[in-house]
Amino acid sequence: MSEDVVIRRAQPGDAGALVELAEAVASEPEGWLISKGAWRTVSEERRFLRALRRYSDATVFLAATSDGIVGRLSLGRDPHPASRHVADLGLMVAAGHRRRGIGRALLDEAVLWARQVGVRKLELHVFPHNEAALALYARFGFRQEGYRRGHYRRGEDLLDAILMAYDVD
Repeated sequence: MSEDVVIRRAQPGDAGALVELAEAVASEPEGWLISKGAWRTVSEERRFLRALRRYSDATVFLAATSDGIVGRLSLGRDPHPASRHVADLGLMVAAGHRRRGIGRALLDEAVLWARQVGVRKLELHVFPHNEAALALYARFGFRQEGYRRGHYRRGEDLLDAILMAYDVD
């Protein structure tokens, strides 16, 4: 990594900075996030992070630099008994901090978490136009498992998604 980055679990006190990060990424014209409107409010994010303290099947990690919080990775285990070995993840990194190893560091943390809680497979969705993210995930070891046409709605638009998966060993 080209800068000093701390990867840690998000705490309720991080809510404001995490909301700012999500709103900044969501406002990028490339449309990296599904949300076209507002992200959670700071108080909603704080409540969510507080609830995670009592819930072992989900977590949020963040990446912090001297610039503040620049990355977020959310993980949630599938609640169905037949697929509790699978967890879904979402990743975002601030525009000015991409391609510096922060996404990979957050993915490394996701794999450690998965091993600790008995998750054997990580899944994610990525937009086909997000070539940088597709390359990151492929380099990390994710493989494409499916293509979902019109899977997400953003306003009146239906967006495709590529389903990718990583086998945790």
